[in-house]
Amino acid sequence: MDGHMGIRKVGSQCSMAEMDDFDLTRLLDRPRLNIERQRSFDERSLSELSVGFARAGLDNYDNYSPGGRSGFNTPASSARNSFEPHPMVADAWESLRKSLVHFRGAPVGTIAAVDHQAEEVLNYDQVFVRDFVPSALAFLMNGEPEIVKNFLLKTLHLQGWEKRVDRFKLGEGVMPASFKVLHDAVRKTDTLIADFGESAIGRVAPVDSGFWWIILLRAYTKSTGDLTLSESDSCQKGMKLILTLCLSEGFDTFPTLLCADGCCMIDRRMGVYGYPIEIQALFFMALRSALSMLKQDTADGKECVERVVKRLHALSFHMRSYFWLDFQQLNDIYRYKTEEYSHTAVNKFNVIPDSIPEWVFDFMPTRGGYFIGNVSPARMDFRWFALGNCVAILSSLATPEQSMAIMDLIEARWDELVGEMPLKISYPAIESHEWRIVTGCDPKNTRWSYHNGGSWPVLLWLVTAACIKTGRPQIARRAIELAESRLLKDGWPEYYDGKLGRYVGKQARKYQTWSIAGYLVAKMMLEDPSHLGMISLEEDKQMKPVIKRSSSWTC
Repeated sequence: MDGHMGIRKVGSQCSMAEMDDFDLTRLLDRPRLNIERQRSFDERSLSELSVGFARAGLDNYDNYSPGGRSGFNTPASSARNSFEPHPMVADAWESLRKSLVHFRGAPVGTIAAVDHQAEEVLNYDQVFVRDFVPSALAFLMNGEPEIVKNFLLKTLHLQGWEKRVDRFKLGEGVMPASFKVLHDAVRKTDTLIADFGESAIGRVAPVDSGFWWIILLRAYTKSTGDLTLSESDSCQKGMKLILTLCLSEGFDTFPTLLCADGCCMIDRRMGVYGYPIEIQALFFMALRSALSMLKQDTADGKECVERVVKRLHALSFHMRSYFWLDFQQLNDIYRYKTEEYSHTAVNKFNVIPDSIPEWVFDFMPTRGGYFIGNVSPARMDFRWFALGNCVAILSSLATPEQSMAIMDLIEARWDELVGEMPLKISYPAIESHEWRIVTGCDPKNTRWSYHNGGSWPVLLWLVTAACIKTGRPQIARRAIELAESRLLKDGWPEYYDGKLGRYVGKQARKYQTWSIAGYLVAKMMLEDPSHLGMISLEEDKQMKPVIKRSSSWTC
């Protein structure tokens, strides 16, 4: 079955397609009313999609030029004819298949990189949970779901292992950062070795692995229409273990998830400790994905759903109120008073206006906005982080207005955020004394390199998905063309260096699997937008914006 076909009912409740854009608060109330609803994005036929993203009120899907920003009004026929197989596609598929890892004869994932020229293998020969996601989506879009199912089951099995770092035991719900398969040719046996952080650089457990696992489980279910996997007792238990770990109550007064540096895609010290946007967006998306798959035929199932619903409302309120930044909000922060007490405080986190970096005043356009990197007491990290903002759009953590504002920002600051190779993982780079303090003098994260302002081709699939959802495919088309001008010739690097992303990263691995898969997913989604349904979630009607309409939308 393809990604936009109907799916049978989840338990005695409603189908996943219905759950995705269902009023969350209604999950706690019965009986339900059979109300006529608008179809979600992934249920629309391709012919409807080509009319022009009517859901978003936009009718310019076909009116773009593949040539660049200056020519977005090319006739529709020209745009449709531009979808021709690119020479890179065949090479990408060949390279992706070379990265496959087998366990007892069955494919269970893809290794991080197949760089035969690299002096050190390190952990690039392992299957990383976060790295495999774009590979999994590529296989699902190509009608090859078995490898994704094998991966989901194998990592679920690894979740059940006892996890220790030195003498300390990790939480039961922690998913591995990666695993590798050891083949014994003599005994003809295969052995799995998992890494939960005890072998990782910096010894940090992955917070994002469990979220990506839930998101991928939903993508598999949406793509195949087969709910036997997500409804199985083992998968239901696996989801609940992850959610229990994240929803546990403690001393924190915020609904966001407290995280250490190095716990996500930015897996080195980069000053993202606290409440990084990437983790909060993935947390939100995983909660919503789990909500569409959790069964409520038991008391603990119902209780879990109730906890998820309550957290989703609190999290969306918090993120949309305190992490969102546009021109008006920046001006408000600039005029903040400090040392305010009681619930009437406007400057709730006691942020000192003098701590606002100078670059953000020039960076912020009149139209546009984004979710900043971090918010905690007396601290706002104003840096742009691509993954968190793209996932905010796909999960509908961002309101429709905020989603469009993020797209406006990308267009207005194209050179800074895209440059010559999509896409900046973060902006701007930190340097000099700040770099020494924040990164611990990390030689790999020097300015405009690696996680410190480097350009990562894997992000191409995320920005393409966000562009399609917001009805701005012309942005994705331009980004893909930039990638096609370099990626194959450069050997599919892991990342690029420099302010504009002009140089292959100084320590970048060649034939990086997720660079290859990210390109394939972006191409397939742009050519068949219905694929977006497996990774996108519709807006929940009850999660209304809690901040005033931004100045971006009154100009």
